[in-house]
Amino acid sequence: MRASTRRRFVAGPAGRIECALDLPGGAAPEGTPAVRGAALVAHPHPLHGGTLDNKVVQTLARALVEFGYAAWRPNFRGVGASEGGFGGGQGEVEDLLSVFQEIPSEKIVLAGFSFGAAMQAKLAARVKPERVVLVGIAVTSFAVPGVPPGSMVIHGERDETVPLAAVLDWARPQDLPVVLVPGADHFFHRKLHVLRGIVQANWK
Repeated sequence: MRASTRRRFVAGPAGRIECALDLPGGAAPEGTPAVRGAALVAHPHPLHGGTLDNKVVQTLARALVEFGYAAWRPNFRGVGASEGGFGGGQGEVEDLLSVFQEIPSEKIVLAGFSFGAAMQAKLAARVKPERVVLVGIAVTSFAVPGVPPGSMVIHGERDETVPLAAVLDWARPQDLPVVLVPGADHFFHRKLHVLRGIVQANWK
């Protein structure tokens, strides 16, 4: 499925929020509606180079676009053309909530990578997403709440930023499965195709 990308700006509590909007186009996979809903995809830590153009974020967006979701990729405050400055992890959840409320769909998937995954877990406690997809979730840097049953958690075996053991400790009390990508580091170098395949193979 081909996709087209547009830029949108959403009013947020710290000023305007820049978003890339990836729209489905062409034929959807067999049995999948051409437009199924929307996905909100959050990027890594804004003080460590995280942006909406991060390769893992783009991979998540493309995987969901192919299944008929319009993917919204916002830049957190202070990144790119988004106004404001780093919000310590609280302001960023408010940014995501502002975009979530702006998305014209009743079915919204929350997805995120690293810091963005932790922020999406926090947002999921406040809204009702269709589904949650968390990659390399930063459980060692923030107090991350539990997530809804059925959430998809994907982690690299050789993640040097967030140890796999820490993610398992977070997931265990929730009886939450963690999908392990053998040989993958935190940024899934040379494993992005595997990540994309896992998301799509586990989608209904």
